[in-house]
Amino acid sequence: MSSTAPGRTAGSDVVLRRAGASDAGPAADVWLRSFRAALPTVVRPRSDDEVRDYFREVVVPSRETWVADACGEVVGVMVLGEGEISQLYLDPGWRGRGVGDRFVDLAKERAPDGLALWTFQVNTPAHRFYERHGFTAVAHTDGSGNEEREPDVRYVWRP
Repeated sequence: MSSTAPGRTAGSDVVLRRAGASDAGPAADVWLRSFRAALPTVVRPRSDDEVRDYFREVVVPSRETWVADACGEVVGVMVLGEGEISQLYLDPGWRGRGVGDRFVDLAKERAPDGLALWTFQVNTPAHRFYERHGFTAVAHTDGSGNEEREPDVRYVWRP
């Protein structure tokens, strides 16, 4: 990396950093906006308030949670765990601006032996995104294993 600060790339005002307690609400709000925009046909089993509580009580304090910070505003969230990207959501206005690419690069640095993730079958933009980053679809399910009961796809990346 260049002489820029950790989490920064030259010419970028977006910093990737570990989430703190004060980021739980903004990260949950990014998740909610992104989910609504990207997955309008997927029924969420949790209310907005339950999602916010989950981020505050579980995700941020007990999981490796990263946020994309644009001048003090959380515009993306990624949650990692044991070689797994369990969440990667961007504020809809920040899609296509390289933030997701930076999150995936960070995930690969943190899990150099390989990564896996699930995404919904209806989320074809996510399929293209992950495939562009070297992930391969290895399984398709009927959704009986996720709380949304939505058919999904398992992706893996191996170096």
